[in-house]
Amino acid sequence: MTTQAQGLHTHVLDTLGLALTAGEYPPGSVLRTDELAQRFEVSRTVIREVVRVLESMHLVESRRRVGVTVRPTAQWNVYDPRVIRWRLAGSDRPRQLRSLTVLRSAVEPVAAGLAATHATPEQCRELTEEALGMVATSRGGQLEAYLVHDIAFHRVVLNASGNEMFARLGDVVAEVLAGRTHHQVMFEDPDPAAVTLHVQVAEAVRERDAARAEELTREIATGALRELDVLAP
Repeated sequence: MTTQAQGLHTHVLDTLGLALTAGEYPPGSVLRTDELAQRFEVSRTVIREVVRVLESMHLVESRRRVGVTVRPTAQWNVYDPRVIRWRLAGSDRPRQLRSLTVLRSAVEPVAAGLAATHATPEQCRELTEEALGMVATSRGGQLEAYLVHDIAFHRVVLNASGNEMFARLGDVVAEVLAGRTHHQVMFEDPDPAAVTLHVQVAEAVRERDAARAEELTREIATGALRELDVLAP
């Protein structure tokens, strides 16, 4: 696929994905590939490729002589990072953020406790570096730089847990953190208490204190839910 074709594919995919997850096409709606090709001024090949991706996310179902049918929300792959990104870009953002943050509060404290047992010396070093990076970028409106370290920190925790299911949630957590930042569901500077907690989690993991690592990470999740009460009620 050429660079131009990739650009068209991405544009159509994002536009349709946003529309589908925003409810512009209710479940049961039928989309015609010819009409979509005409609307976006692209070839039917591009539309077919886009539909294949949407099918892999269980957003639509394509059947011969019927067309492309929008599937019920309950059947969507809500863990797909692109589906999360599209839903966070829509009007249902506050509910989505809360749902995903509750998921994080259930998973990440346990993952941190496991990380204190299973983390390699290299992972302990990475965790400390990312926590210090968060401290260094937590002032002066450096939210994008802070986000890079924040995402990396949580990826290390999930990977260091030694649980492959937790590790696979790294992209989900990354989209939640990015969504909060890019849609201004963050204070201008991160909460200093939350930044300190991340440093303490890194210390607890390095010291092999599983109970403390889990407790501190649960405090981070609780604080994130409190922020949503203020910024995305």
